Amino acid sequence: MNAPKTPSPAFGLGLRPDHYQDLLAAPGCVDWLEALSDNYLVPGGRPLHFVDRLRIDYPMALHGVAMSLGGTDPLDATYLKSLRALVNRLEPMWVSDHLCWTGVDGVKLHDLLPLPYTEAVITHVTERISRVQDAIGQRMLIENVSSYLSYSIDEMPEWEFLTEVARRADCLLLLDVNNVYVSSVNHQFDPLAYLAAIPTERVRQIHLAGHANRGQYLIDTHDTPVPPAVWDLYRVAAKRFPGVATMIERDDNIPPLATLLEELDIARAIAAEVVV
Repeated sequence: MNAPKTPSPAFGLGLRPDHYQDLLAAPGCVDWLEALSDNYLVPGGRPLHFVDRLRIDYPMALHGVAMSLGGTDPLDATYLKSLRALVNRLEPMWVSDHLCWTGVDGVKLHDLLPLPYTEAVITHVTERISRVQDAIGQRMLIENVSSYLSYSIDEMPEWEFLTEVARRADCLLLLDVNNVYVSSVNHQFDPLAYLAAIPTERVRQIHLAGHANRGQYLIDTHDTPVPPAVWDLYRVAAKRFPGVATMIERDDNIPPLATLLEELDIARAIAAEVVV
Protein backbone atom coordinates (compact mmCIF):
# COMPACT_ATOMS: atom_id res chain seq x y z
CA MET A 1 0.00 0.00 0.00
CA ASN A 2 1.42 3.39 -0.97
CA ALA A 3 2.26 5.97 1.70
CA PRO A 4 0.99 9.53 1.23
CA LYS A 5 3.55 12.10 0.15
CA THR A 6 4.22 15.28 2.14
CA PRO A 7 4.36 18.69 0.46
CA SER A 8 7.10 21.15 1.32
CA PRO A 9 6.54 23.97 2.06
CA ALA A 10 3.19 23.22 3.60
CA PHE A 11 0.51 25.92 3.17
CA GLY A 12 -2.38 25.39 0.79
CA LEU A 13 -5.94 26.29 -0.14
CA GLY A 14 -9.09 24.43 -1.01
CA LEU A 15 -9.54 24.42 -4.78
CA ARG A 16 -12.78 26.18 -5.77
CA PRO A 17 -14.07 26.95 -9.30
CA ASP A 18 -14.06 30.68 -8.53
CA HIS A 19 -10.26 30.59 -8.55
CA TYR A 20 -9.49 28.25 -11.48
CA GLN A 21 -8.39 31.02 -13.83
CA ASP A 22 -6.44 33.00 -11.21
CA LEU A 23 -4.53 29.91 -10.11
CA LEU A 24 -3.64 29.08 -13.72
CA ALA A 25 -2.52 32.66 -14.33
CA ALA A 26 -0.15 32.65 -11.35
CA PRO A 27 1.37 29.16 -11.08
CA GLY A 28 2.93 28.53 -7.71
CA CYS A 29 1.07 31.33 -5.92
CA VAL A 30 0.12 28.77 -3.27
CA ASP A 31 2.11 25.74 -2.17
CA TRP A 32 -0.57 23.10 -2.81
CA LEU A 33 -4.30 22.61 -3.42
CA GLU A 34 -6.96 20.38 -1.96
CA ALA A 35 -9.59 19.31 -4.50
CA LEU A 36 -13.01 18.01 -3.48
CA SER A 37 -12.82 14.52 -4.95
CA ASP A 38 -16.61 14.16 -5.30
CA ASN A 39 -16.63 17.03 -7.84
CA TYR A 40 -14.25 15.24 -10.22
CA LEU A 41 -15.53 11.67 -10.39
CA VAL A 42 -17.49 12.11 -13.64
CA PRO A 43 -15.27 11.55 -16.70
CA GLY A 44 -14.82 14.67 -18.81
CA GLY A 45 -16.34 18.09 -18.32
CA ARG A 46 -15.09 21.49 -17.19
CA PRO A 47 -14.08 20.56 -13.59
CA LEU A 48 -11.87 17.68 -14.66
CA HIS A 49 -10.37 19.80 -17.45
CA PHE A 50 -9.23 22.41 -14.94
CA VAL A 51 -8.01 20.02 -12.28
CA ASP A 52 -5.90 18.23 -14.92
CA ARG A 53 -4.31 21.55 -15.86
CA LEU A 54 -3.81 22.73 -12.30
CA ARG A 55 -2.11 19.57 -11.11
CA ILE A 56 0.78 20.41 -13.45
CA ASP A 57 1.63 23.48 -11.38
CA TYR A 58 0.37 22.53 -7.91
CA PRO A 59 0.79 19.48 -5.69
CA MET A 60 -2.73 18.28 -4.96
CA ALA A 61 -4.64 16.39 -2.28
CA LEU A 62 -8.10 14.85 -2.65
CA HIS A 63 -10.78 15.42 0.00
CA GLY A 64 -14.18 13.72 0.05
CA VAL A 65 -17.50 14.22 1.81
CA ALA A 66 -19.55 11.22 0.67
CA MET A 67 -17.76 8.07 1.81
CA SER A 68 -19.86 7.63 4.99
CA LEU A 69 -17.11 5.75 6.79
CA GLY A 70 -19.29 5.32 9.85
CA GLY A 71 -22.48 4.38 8.03
CA THR A 72 -24.24 1.04 8.14
CA ASP A 73 -25.06 0.86 4.43
CA PRO A 74 -22.46 -1.14 2.45
CA LEU A 75 -19.55 0.87 1.14
CA ASP A 76 -20.33 2.06 -2.38
CA ALA A 77 -18.15 -0.09 -4.64
CA THR A 78 -18.89 2.07 -7.69
CA TYR A 79 -17.89 5.21 -5.81
CA LEU A 80 -14.64 3.62 -4.63
CA LYS A 81 -13.83 2.41 -8.14
CA SER A 82 -14.33 5.93 -9.50
CA LEU A 83 -12.23 7.37 -6.68
CA ARG A 84 -9.41 4.92 -7.43
CA ALA A 85 -9.51 5.98 -11.09
CA LEU A 86 -9.25 9.64 -10.02
CA VAL A 87 -6.35 8.80 -7.70
CA ASN A 88 -4.57 7.07 -10.57
CA ARG A 89 -5.23 10.06 -12.83
CA LEU A 90 -4.21 12.89 -10.49
CA GLU A 91 -1.64 11.10 -8.32
CA PRO A 92 -2.57 13.15 -5.23
CA MET A 93 -0.34 13.50 -2.21
CA TRP A 94 -3.09 11.82 -0.18
CA VAL A 95 -6.81 11.12 -0.01
CA SER A 96 -9.04 12.10 2.92
CA ASP A 97 -12.63 11.89 4.09
CA HIS A 98 -14.59 12.44 7.29
CA LEU A 99 -15.06 10.20 10.32
CA CYS A 100 -18.84 10.33 10.25
CA TRP A 101 -21.97 8.91 8.64
CA THR A 102 -23.91 10.65 5.88
CA GLY A 103 -27.05 8.59 5.32
CA VAL A 104 -28.98 5.39 5.98
CA ASP A 105 -31.01 2.89 3.95
CA GLY A 106 -29.79 4.44 0.72
CA VAL A 107 -30.92 7.96 1.68
CA LYS A 108 -28.20 10.62 1.41
CA LEU A 109 -28.66 13.24 4.13
CA HIS A 110 -25.97 15.58 2.75
CA ASP A 111 -24.53 16.24 6.18
CA LEU A 112 -21.51 15.03 8.14
CA LEU A 113 -23.11 13.38 11.17
CA PRO A 114 -21.17 12.42 14.31
CA LEU A 115 -20.74 8.86 15.51
CA PRO A 116 -21.27 7.33 18.94
CA TYR A 117 -17.89 7.02 20.64
CA THR A 118 -18.02 3.35 21.56
CA GLU A 119 -15.84 0.28 21.25
CA ALA A 120 -18.33 -1.33 18.88
CA VAL A 121 -18.25 1.67 16.53
CA ILE A 122 -14.44 1.68 16.59
CA THR A 123 -14.48 -1.92 15.36
CA HIS A 124 -17.07 -1.10 12.69
CA VAL A 125 -15.29 2.00 11.38
CA THR A 126 -11.83 0.42 11.48
CA GLU A 127 -12.95 -2.40 9.22
CA ARG A 128 -14.50 0.01 6.72
CA ILE A 129 -11.45 2.28 6.62
CA SER A 130 -9.24 -0.75 5.97
CA ARG A 131 -11.44 -1.75 3.05
CA VAL A 132 -11.31 1.78 1.62
CA GLN A 133 -7.52 1.87 1.92
CA ASP A 134 -7.30 -1.42 0.04
CA ALA A 135 -9.66 -0.05 -2.63
CA ILE A 136 -7.70 3.15 -3.26
CA GLY A 137 -4.27 1.57 -2.84
CA GLN A 138 -2.94 3.84 -0.09
CA ARG A 139 -3.37 4.92 3.49
CA MET A 140 -6.03 7.58 3.85
CA LEU A 141 -6.55 10.52 6.17
CA ILE A 142 -9.67 10.74 8.33
CA GLU A 143 -11.01 14.09 9.53
CA ASN A 144 -12.73 14.97 12.79
CA VAL A 145 -16.10 16.63 12.18
CA SER A 146 -17.87 19.39 14.09
CA SER A 147 -20.82 18.16 16.14
CA TYR A 148 -23.97 19.57 17.66
CA LEU A 149 -25.20 16.57 19.65
CA SER A 150 -23.76 13.71 21.67
CA TYR A 151 -24.96 10.18 22.30
CA SER A 152 -26.04 8.81 25.67
CA ILE A 153 -24.12 5.60 24.88
CA ASP A 154 -20.75 7.34 24.43
CA GLU A 155 -17.99 5.43 26.25
CA MET A 156 -15.08 7.82 25.70
CA PRO A 157 -14.29 11.38 24.58
CA GLU A 158 -13.96 12.16 20.88
CA TRP A 159 -10.18 12.45 20.94
CA GLU A 160 -9.76 8.95 22.39
CA PHE A 161 -12.16 7.57 19.79
CA LEU A 162 -10.35 9.30 16.91
CA THR A 163 -6.93 8.19 18.13
CA GLU A 164 -7.98 4.57 18.55
CA VAL A 165 -9.61 4.40 15.12
CA ALA A 166 -6.43 5.75 13.52
CA ARG A 167 -4.27 3.27 15.43
CA ARG A 168 -6.33 0.19 14.60
CA ALA A 169 -6.91 1.12 10.95
CA ASP A 170 -3.31 2.34 10.61
CA CYS A 171 -4.56 5.43 8.84
CA LEU A 172 -3.54 9.07 9.21
CA LEU A 173 -5.39 12.13 10.49
CA LEU A 174 -6.63 15.35 9.00
CA LEU A 175 -7.01 17.56 12.06
CA ASP A 176 -9.63 20.25 11.55
CA VAL A 177 -8.76 22.89 14.13
CA ASN A 178 -11.96 24.84 13.51
CA ASN A 179 -14.02 21.69 14.10
CA VAL A 180 -12.19 21.04 17.36
CA TYR A 181 -12.99 24.57 18.50
CA VAL A 182 -16.64 24.45 17.38
CA SER A 183 -17.25 21.14 19.13
CA SER A 184 -15.41 22.29 22.27
CA VAL A 185 -17.82 25.21 22.63
CA ASN A 186 -20.89 23.13 21.79
CA HIS A 187 -19.98 20.32 24.21
CA GLN A 188 -17.99 22.34 26.74
CA PHE A 189 -14.70 20.45 26.67
CA ASP A 190 -11.15 21.79 26.69
CA PRO A 191 -9.83 22.03 23.10
CA LEU A 192 -6.26 22.03 24.43
CA ALA A 193 -6.86 18.62 26.01
CA TYR A 194 -8.09 17.42 22.62
CA LEU A 195 -4.93 18.55 20.84
CA ALA A 196 -2.69 17.16 23.57
CA ALA A 197 -4.24 13.71 23.21
CA ILE A 198 -3.77 13.39 19.44
CA PRO A 199 -0.62 11.43 18.49
CA THR A 200 1.74 13.69 16.59
CA GLU A 201 2.91 10.93 14.23
CA ARG A 202 -0.61 10.43 12.85
CA VAL A 203 -1.38 14.03 11.84
CA ARG A 204 -0.60 14.73 8.18
CA GLN A 205 -2.82 17.75 7.45
CA ILE A 206 -4.59 20.61 9.24
CA HIS A 207 -7.77 22.43 8.17
CA LEU A 208 -8.57 26.02 9.14
CA ALA A 209 -11.94 27.66 8.51
CA GLY A 210 -14.59 30.01 9.87
CA HIS A 211 -17.82 29.36 11.71
CA ALA A 212 -21.05 31.07 12.71
CA ASN A 213 -21.89 32.02 16.30
CA ARG A 214 -25.53 31.31 17.13
CA GLY A 215 -25.23 32.42 20.74
CA GLN A 216 -25.54 29.13 22.62
CA TYR A 217 -23.75 27.12 19.96
CA LEU A 218 -21.42 27.43 16.96
CA ILE A 219 -21.95 26.08 13.43
CA ASP A 220 -19.14 25.11 11.08
CA THR A 221 -19.98 27.16 7.98
CA HIS A 222 -16.76 27.80 6.02
CA ASP A 223 -18.17 31.14 4.88
CA THR A 224 -16.14 33.62 6.93
CA PRO A 225 -12.46 34.29 7.60
CA VAL A 226 -10.73 32.22 10.26
CA PRO A 227 -11.75 33.87 13.57
CA PRO A 228 -9.30 34.88 16.34
CA ALA A 229 -10.22 31.97 18.63
CA VAL A 230 -9.37 29.46 15.89
CA TRP A 231 -6.09 31.24 15.16
CA ASP A 232 -5.27 30.97 18.86
CA LEU A 233 -5.94 27.24 18.81
CA TYR A 234 -3.94 26.86 15.61
CA ARG A 235 -1.00 28.46 17.39
CA VAL A 236 -1.04 25.53 19.82
CA ALA A 237 -1.56 23.00 17.02
CA ALA A 238 1.29 24.41 14.94
CA LYS A 239 3.64 23.98 17.89
CA ARG A 240 2.46 20.45 18.69
CA PHE A 241 2.40 19.33 15.03
CA PRO A 242 5.29 21.27 13.44
CA GLY A 243 5.62 21.15 9.66
CA VAL A 244 2.19 19.61 9.10
CA ALA A 245 0.54 20.68 5.84
CA THR A 246 -2.00 23.40 6.65
CA MET A 247 -4.76 24.90 4.51
CA ILE A 248 -7.76 27.21 4.64
CA GLU A 249 -11.22 26.02 3.56
CA ARG A 250 -13.74 28.48 2.15
CA ASP A 251 -16.99 27.14 0.66
CA ASP A 252 -19.33 30.15 0.60
CA ASN A 253 -18.97 33.93 0.39
CA ILE A 254 -15.76 33.10 -1.44
CA PRO A 255 -13.46 36.13 -1.66
CA PRO A 256 -10.85 36.87 -4.34
CA LEU A 257 -7.87 34.56 -4.38
CA ALA A 258 -5.60 37.38 -3.21
CA THR A 259 -7.66 37.76 -0.04
CA LEU A 260 -7.30 34.08 0.81
CA LEU A 261 -3.57 34.21 0.12
CA GLU A 262 -3.28 37.08 2.60
CA GLU A 263 -5.19 35.03 5.17
CA LEU A 264 -2.94 32.06 4.53
CA ASP A 265 0.04 34.29 5.30
CA ILE A 266 -1.30 34.54 8.85
CA ALA A 267 -0.95 30.76 9.17
CA ARG A 268 2.58 30.95 7.79
CA ALA A 269 3.50 33.65 10.29
CA ILE A 270 2.05 31.73 13.25
CA ALA A 271 3.84 28.53 12.26
CA ALA A 272 7.13 30.37 11.80
CA GLU A 273 6.74 32.05 15.18
CA VAL A 274 6.00 28.92 17.24
CA VAL A 275 8.31 26.45 15.51
CA VAL A 276 11.84 27.16 16.64
